[in-house]
Amino acid sequence: MSMYVQGNPKSKAELKRWIAAGKQLGYYQPGPFGGNEAQNGTVYAEGPHYPKPHRWYGTLQVKDGVIISCK
Repeated sequence: MSMYVQGNPKSKAELKRWIAAGKQLGYYQPGPFGGNEAQNGTVYAEGPHYPKPHRWYGTLQVKDGVIISCK
């Protein structure tokens, strides 16, 4: 399942800039299945948030609930 990134970056490039700048970004699964997101490892994200059409998809590496990199 795909996650959304807090702050709602408009592009993957913007998300990468935020990570490089040291922003502590979280992520979440919307809807009734949220709340059990992995805290460490790999998660998949998309954006921008609904209701806007998704324009980017990324593979995130996360540690202790914070995004540390994006591909």
